[in-house]
Amino acid sequence: MKKIILGLGCIAIAAVIAACGGSVKTTPEYTVIEKQVVDLATFPINEEGYTVLFDGESFNGWRGYGKDNVPGKWIIEDGCIKFNGSGGGEAQETDGGDLIFAHKFKNFELKLEWKISKGGNSGILYLAQEIETKDKDGNPQIEPIYISAPEFQLLDNEGHPDAKLGKDNNRQAASLYDMIPANPQNANPAGEWNEATVMVYQGTVVHGQNGLNVVEYHLWTPQWTAMLQASKFSEKAWPLAYELLNNCGGPNREGYFGLQDHGNDIWFRNIRIKLLD
Repeated sequence: MKKIILGLGCIAIAAVIAACGGSVKTTPEYTVIEKQVVDLATFPINEEGYTVLFDGESFNGWRGYGKDNVPGKWIIEDGCIKFNGSGGGEAQETDGGDLIFAHKFKNFELKLEWKISKGGNSGILYLAQEIETKDKDGNPQIEPIYISAPEFQLLDNEGHPDAKLGKDNNRQAASLYDMIPANPQNANPAGEWNEATVMVYQGTVVHGQNGLNVVEYHLWTPQWTAMLQASKFSEKAWPLAYELLNNCGGPNREGYFGLQDHGNDIWFRNIRIKLLD
């Protein structure tokens, strides 16, 4: 079942500006794909009250973003979820693509451990929607996961050039990608395990890394809108991303969390979540 949502606000603004002799990029029509979600009650709860989302042996509950199966480049190795990267960066291959847990979360605390290869790049995306648009020939196409979801950056800070891009180190590990730098920056180097925490509660978001809270911000506020406008997802640069991220989580303010295929080897383990509703 699919639900059609139009970027009507941007279209209306564009009409006014055009009448005055100006121009603006408009938000294209898009579809939020709604697929069946898994029943969280069927997953075990550990002694700390977290629901265990990965048992170390199977992809139960997981699938590819925009897909019905797990892409072949995602494997289970030594009790970890691993992405077998090709070094191709964001040019995802047919057997690659991002991985999501097939349940939408609203208020939660997510914890996991990650380890990245030398020179590697990846991310944890949350409150994501599966977004479909049409290409210039009218054929359906799936937009990337980060067009609708804030990103907890995962990076080899010493070996990947993205660590020196952006502003004030806001593309380093645990940062809100391209918006807020992690402070302090306490990531372990490539090849060593890190613990990541993402807490979302009624619009307040906190990123934790290796036992310290390193980012805090507030969704659906004027401050959030201003950060988007100052980023690569601004209304002028990327109207669709701006609209989706400015209202991330959609009308119910909930979404999937995903693990990014950025073309590099990365491992994940001890993935668990606590609902805060």
